[in-house]
Formats: sequence, structure tokens, C-alpha cells
Amino acid sequence: MVASAVTQTRAEQSGLVIFFDLTLLYQNNSFHYKPVPVMDKKLRTKDKILQASIELFNQQGERQITTNHIAAHLGISPGNLYYHFRNKEDIVRQIFKEYAKLLENRLQPPSRHSEALDALAQYLDTVFELMWRFHFFYANLPDILSRDPMLQQDYLQVQKGVLAKVISVLQALKAADVIEIETADLANFAHTVKLVVTFWISYLKTQAPHAPMDQAQAYQGVLKVLLLFKPYATAQAMPRIDKLQAHYQQLAGQPLLD
Repeated sequence: MVASAVTQTRAEQSGLVIFFDLTLLYQNNSFHYKPVPVMDKKLRTKDKILQASIELFNQQGERQITTNHIAAHLGISPGNLYYHFRNKEDIVRQIFKEYAKLLENRLQPPSRHSEALDALAQYLDTVFELMWRFHFFYANLPDILSRDPMLQQDYLQVQKGVLAKVISVLQALKAADVIEIETADLANFAHTVKLVVTFWISYLKTQAPHAPMDQAQAYQGVLKVLLLFKPYATAQAMPRIDKLQAHYQQLAGQPLLD
């Protein structure tokens, strides 16, 4: 999904120096590449700690990693790490803030009904790409939140906003005759979509707790979400949904059916 080339444009976002990478998106019934912010290699110590923590958490699981592991990975003293973060919970909380800012900036409700299916594709691209980038969080979500009441409140607040945006996408899909669904069922359908999205990584870990994950497995979750829409899809919208499905089958490493 992500192109290999990285542009030389820099910007400041969420306190991190970042480059813009290119991510393949479905829009206007076709696929194109869109600039997406990624971390620069030249980071401050605090940002290096966050980047290293994400890497180690994703590789080995957040439970298995201590602040000493993170400091050793970076070749700095534990005291240097504690100068920037009080403890590991502080690191996790800051990582979530960075994730939430990316989510907020990239999840936009459709401005016109004609863009409804584009907005659905953008939602799927955004949430699964970010879930993969921070998959340690979703692999052990209930446990992480149970250990930090402040983080849980932040998480619930962010998810409240995400739910509102999903509902707005579904409303646009209905208005554009992409799906046929009772208005009274929209909120519950949005919750169902969020359930599959939120716990897809966790489900994969229950199937193979010690196996490493790859990005293709994350995109298999996109296919599961698209299947939720098919029973509601109108005849005129089905070809576009099939095209979207074929795109994600390629990303998920699944063969295309003739």
C-alpha cells in the first residue's frame, strides 16, 4: 500500500519532524497516491524513545518491554529516558496521543454524497494503516486500558469521535444510494463496523499468539469489513464495491477470483 519513494518535503506535526510518504488510496472510482506523514530519521531524543518504543512494542508485545529494554535499544541510560518520560505508561500514553492526532487529521467526513464511497475507502485505508503502525495497542487493548484509567478515558473520547465520523460516512452512502439500510439501524451498523476494526488485530493474535504479524494480515480485516456492506449494497454500487474488494485482496495477498 505504501510506495517506496519518499519526498523531501518536511513538516512539523504532533511535535515530530516528519517526511511525507505516499499511500495508495481509492478515490473517484480509481486508485491514486496521497502524501502521508512518516517519521524522519533525524529525531530528538524524546522522539527517538517514542519511535523505538513503538518498534519494540510491535515486535515483542507491550507487556514484554520495560523502560530498560527501550533505553538499551537506543544506547542511552535509563536516567536519560526518565528525563523525558516518568515511566512506561507515560510513553504509551504519548504514543496514543500521536496516534489520535494522525487519526483526527486523516479521517474526514464526506463533503458531498458523490464522495461517499471514497470516504469509506479513506476510512478503511486510514484505520487499518494506522492500526498496523501501532498494532501492539490493538493486540492487547483491554489489558493496556485497564492499567491506565487516564488512557482509557482518552481512548473512549477518541473513539466517540471516530464513531461519529463512521455514522456520517454511512449516512452519505445511504443518501448516495450506495447502500439501502433503515436510518434507525445506522448507528448499530457503525458500531458493528467499529467492532470488527477494533478487534481484528486481537483476533489474529488469538489464532497465533507467538507468530509475527505482517501488513497483509491487517488488510485481511478490511475485506471482512467490506463483506458487512455487501448485503446492503445497491445494484448500481456493487461494481464499485467489487473493485474496492479486488484492490484489498491484492494488498491482503489473496488471489483474485475471475
